[in-house]
Amino acid sequence: MSWHGLKKAVSRATTSVMQSTGAIDKTIDREFEEEEKRFKSLENKSENLHREAKGYLDAVRGMTLAQQRIAETITGFYEEGSPLGYAGAQYKLAVTKLDEEARTELDTTYRVAVLDPLGRLSAVFPDFNEARKIRAKKLLDYDRVRSNVRKLIEKPSDDPQRLPRAEAESAASRDIYEHYNTLLVTEIPRLIDLRVPYLDPCFEALVKSQARFNASAFAKLDAIRTAFPPGEGRGLDGQVEGVLGQMRELTICASH
Repeated sequence: MSWHGLKKAVSRATTSVMQSTGAIDKTIDREFEEEEKRFKSLENKSENLHREAKGYLDAVRGMTLAQQRIAETITGFYEEGSPLGYAGAQYKLAVTKLDEEARTELDTTYRVAVLDPLGRLSAVFPDFNEARKIRAKKLLDYDRVRSNVRKLIEKPSDDPQRLPRAEAESAASRDIYEHYNTLLVTEIPRLIDLRVPYLDPCFEALVKSQARFNASAFAKLDAIRTAFPPGEGRGLDGQVEGVLGQMRELTICASH
């Protein structure tokens, strides 16, 4: 940081401390505060959505990889030609194809239609935050010089030019501050209004891509039912229903 920049930083820090003690008036802008609150809410929700949407894709890849490892282990239990050996081979084939779909079709579609747009939306927030920081600094400068003008009016200086110079500095500081303030108060609502036409297609693509992948997964796994010997599935279904029936009889599961 340059010497000039250091002096400004110290001056702003001092102004902020004096405002906290009431020695210098602090400008209150309710309109900006409301827009800033809405901006922070949008930023937080958008970044959370981007992170969780990416987490979904990572989770799917983790699931398909786990299924492949399960298939490898299961096929080791059965000899070729055994009653469930064919079912194990079919399961391995199904989850291998499912993993390929996750790596190609789902990954490509999901990134293009969901993750990339959400990433571009998140990428605009740093620029707005930088403008907010500049506005805050310029507001401190304006409050400081405005306070100087007030003090010179209350207690005139021996130098007759001191008040006009302070007033000119105050006007210049006000113009700079209002430039950034007007920019943000105008652009933040525009950004917030864009969330609907921008996020709606992402949401639709998210649901449709998940539905397509889940339908494909169901079809592949459901087709393996026929690979099990007759009675195997019914016996398992009966055991599951028996356990569920016992759970329903427990008081902890009773309806209220």
